[in-house]
Amino acid sequence: MTEPRLLQNFSGGRGIVVTDRASSLDVLTTTLDRLGVTTNPADIVGSIADIDPATLQPDRSIVFIDGDISDAATLPLSAIGRLPPAPVIGLLGVSAPSRLKALMRAGATSFLRKPVHVAAVYPALFVGINEYRRHRYLETLLEDQERRRRSRRDVVKAIIRTMSEYGIDDDEAYNLLRRRSMTTRQTMEDLCKDLVRSKDLIPSSDRPEHDEFVLKKKLAD
Repeated sequence: MTEPRLLQNFSGGRGIVVTDRASSLDVLTTTLDRLGVTTNPADIVGSIADIDPATLQPDRSIVFIDGDISDAATLPLSAIGRLPPAPVIGLLGVSAPSRLKALMRAGATSFLRKPVHVAAVYPALFVGINEYRRHRYLETLLEDQERRRRSRRDVVKAIIRTMSEYGIDDDEAYNLLRRRSMTTRQTMEDLCKDLVRSKDLIPSSDRPEHDEFVLKKKLAD
């Protein structure tokens, strides 16, 4: 998997602005519109923004959260990278550590100082969106590593069963499994997982090959 390229054009994006002071952010919405990003205010119910996470698209949505509203938005975070469903950019009038911390916990990867200035919007988008994409890429790598780590036990079990069934050592068993994974176009981990969960280590289609292999092994010994 290659690292995502840096995005420079944000046309077609959809901004969701979480604030109870929408009139004070006219500069933000006007500038986003010039950049091709449509904006919609999020309804505030009580003190919490009404955002449906299912509607957020990581490659299109951008959530702007007003950090001056306590707990303005609560978005689900991924288990490994603690990432929200879409990029989050924090809006701050008061740069108190507690508010910065709250926005970082919400997944903010960039910030805009209030009152918002036109020249600050594009850099905030560039950093926030591209940093979010980089974090998602790293999270995908970690998820893959975690999946492979969990699969390692199945690989060991499959090697041991293959050694017992064919009467070969661990290197030969591994090479045999690797060839079979290439033949079936499966990853080594998926093949071993299927074999471990199967009652029959050797599929009926591979039985003649197995018998010939064992015979040659006995003759060689």
